Amino acid sequence: MLLKSGTFAGKNTNKMGSDIFGLAMLDYQNNNYKEDITTFSSVADNDTIPVPYLFREYQAMPTIEQKALQLCKGKVLDIGCGAGSHSLYLQNRGMDVTALDSSEGAIQTCALRGIKKRVHSDILDYNSEQFDTLLLLMNGIGIVGKLVNLGLYFTHLKSILKPKGQVLIDSSDIIYMFDPDEDGGYWIPDDKEYYGEVDFTMCYKDHKSESFSWLYADYNTLQRAAILNGFQCELITNGNHYDYLARLTVAAQ
Repeated sequence: MLLKSGTFAGKNTNKMGSDIFGLAMLDYQNNNYKEDITTFSSVADNDTIPVPYLFREYQAMPTIEQKALQLCKGKVLDIGCGAGSHSLYLQNRGMDVTALDSSEGAIQTCALRGIKKRVHSDILDYNSEQFDTLLLLMNGIGIVGKLVNLGLYFTHLKSILKPKGQVLIDSSDIIYMFDPDEDGGYWIPDDKEYYGEVDFTMCYKDHKSESFSWLYADYNTLQRAAILNGFQCELITNGNHYDYLARLTVAAQ
């Protein structure tokens, strides 16, 4: 299950304990890599995020990410940029890309990697420019935290999107993580509005975050929310394991 550095439901990771991703990425960038990030979630066993994976080059990226990068056009905002691998690839192609992250350590890492345009901010607090492409990868929809927040985020994304611009966003349908029942459905806990709302805690070295929410949205749910908020939603491609890439454009008035 993919997590990314950056905004968790509009909150800076520093406000929820330590900047876990930032600390880990700076260690790796400064050749102090010794361990990975451990995650604890409400739907799965403990897992790890290999820190080197956050620094992967284009050839090592999943097909969905490669496709999204090829579809980028004009001025690009890489939201929740993390270590900046996507931004760096686009910059090296000569594109005008800005790397944005609420993690101070992530932005410091991007600077050390040579990314020219960087913004340390929550996405909901950023409205300085408009862009042709808004890029949200590594389960980019997750930043909204809960399904009820989709409208708030979609409204803000529209405000920083140029006319005829696009939002490239990926996510996963995690229904496979729940046990099937005798009627062909699934046993879903009744304490969540939507089964894709997952609570996480992260640890790195002796640092631990507070619990935060992260959203995994199946495509039909994303599409319905997008249409309700004035977007057209197009399925670009499916990945290898319940994941997909979608493109949102502002619907004609």
